[in-house]
Amino acid sequence: MRTTLAKFRPALLALSLCALADSGSAQQLRRASPNPLRVLGSLPAAVSFAAVTTDITVFFDQPVRRNTIDAASFRVFGRYSGPASGTLGFSSDDRFVTFNPTNAFSAGEVVWVNLANTIRAVSGAPLRRAGHAFQFGTSVAPSAGTFTQYAVMSNTTSEFTRIYGASATDLNGDGYLDLTTINEDSADVRVFLNLGTGTGTYGTFLTPQPIGDEGSPNEPGDFDNDGKADLCIAASSSDSLWILLGNGDGTFATPQEVPVGQEPHGIQVLDVDGDADLDIVNCNRNDDDLSLLLNDGNGVFGAPTFFEGGVSGEYGLAAGDMDKDGITDLVVAGQGGSHLRTLRGNGDGTFTPVGTAQSTGGQTWVVTLGDVDGDGDLDASTANAGSGNAGILKNTGTGTFSAVTNVSLGAHTVSTDLGDLDGDGDLDWAISSFGGGFWRLYRNTGGGTFAFWLQISAPSNPSCSILLDTDNDGDLDMALTDEIANVVVLMRNQ
Repeated sequence: MRTTLAKFRPALLALSLCALADSGSAQQLRRASPNPLRVLGSLPAAVSFAAVTTDITVFFDQPVRRNTIDAASFRVFGRYSGPASGTLGFSSDDRFVTFNPTNAFSAGEVVWVNLANTIRAVSGAPLRRAGHAFQFGTSVAPSAGTFTQYAVMSNTTSEFTRIYGASATDLNGDGYLDLTTINEDSADVRVFLNLGTGTGTYGTFLTPQPIGDEGSPNEPGDFDNDGKADLCIAASSSDSLWILLGNGDGTFATPQEVPVGQEPHGIQVLDVDGDADLDIVNCNRNDDDLSLLLNDGNGVFGAPTFFEGGVSGEYGLAAGDMDKDGITDLVVAGQGGSHLRTLRGNGDGTFTPVGTAQSTGGQTWVVTLGDVDGDGDLDASTANAGSGNAGILKNTGTGTFSAVTNVSLGAHTVSTDLGDLDGDGDLDWAISSFGGGFWRLYRNTGGGTFAFWLQISAPSNPSCSILLDTDNDGDLDMALTDEIANVVVLMRNQ
């Protein structure tokens, strides 16, 4: 892969030499071990954008032991491209560690980096108990943002499937994004493999994988750390989560079902305890709480623990570092009081509510995070279901939010997504209106201000949108799912 750091290396080397001189010598550093090992920063920086070919460099405040940094302690996962393999390199003073990925990331995706608390300094000082986590986005190619429908894929042979959830991840490792639908009525998962022709063409769906009733919210991950993308799903009528470990060909091993609370909905994948593997948190609306499932490192999850979310009727959930302390936080929204709140991650599997719950302007169904105003922290977008609107809440930098700005869609609003649809460097907004029968796009005009852009009529009733690069040309296309028509509509960006 092409490195993006060459122009920074002279300055970084000078910085490292100055730091070393300030400490006296490497030998003195080895003797002085009380100070914990700290992460000073990274390239790409947290909550920034970088090329799909970027390397990832982490800067430590003191030399690290090379034998404590490997594929188990330095994990990289692209939400679309899946688990990243690559090589690790070290600066001459062992303060800077660079991950050089084997393959490019996918355009317009979020990339997570998790560093384990097993990393040690030469002095013997450990990285803090919480480890360190950060995310960045990948840039997309400029485009006119003109969308043309080029395919409608049936999600059924004859039965009514009712697509609600969907995801895009490279499930077979060929560098092209596959599509997965999560189906409430047929209680299964259906995978459409990208044919890899560079045209965004997909085959018919593979043999459906049964799961619990009314599955919908879902997130990808590599739970067993085998380099293959996996999937977790909340099945609300079954009161359980389903963990599907990928076989690397678009199929899954026998699922693990884990009972959680009543009517689970929002679900997120993150490292909560600093071991760099991926744990799971979900909302339980009827129990008014959240569940935490700890990963044993092999993709096996034990019984959940439960904790309060600080809102009423917890339903929507997102994960991100809201205060840039290197620990992943949660943003939880409730339907009971139409509120949203940040839960600060403590790095030990517990969370602390931040501030007071803030109004979203409606009964929130879904929460999505992204830096809409370009100030380097994560903001929130919400889809407010029965209230028929969607909202933007800007982060103040501490995990609290400014007052919500709502747009009305007039009817049941079930999905919100953020992505740079015109390649101008900021995040645009896509919203699904089940009740209105359309998908609507809003263009970011700068600073997190949005203007109406485009409305796309649905065959019947939309459930969600995925903003992804179906044809590997570097811009974001769209996969739009219709819950009642049982189809996936593919739109090409030109």
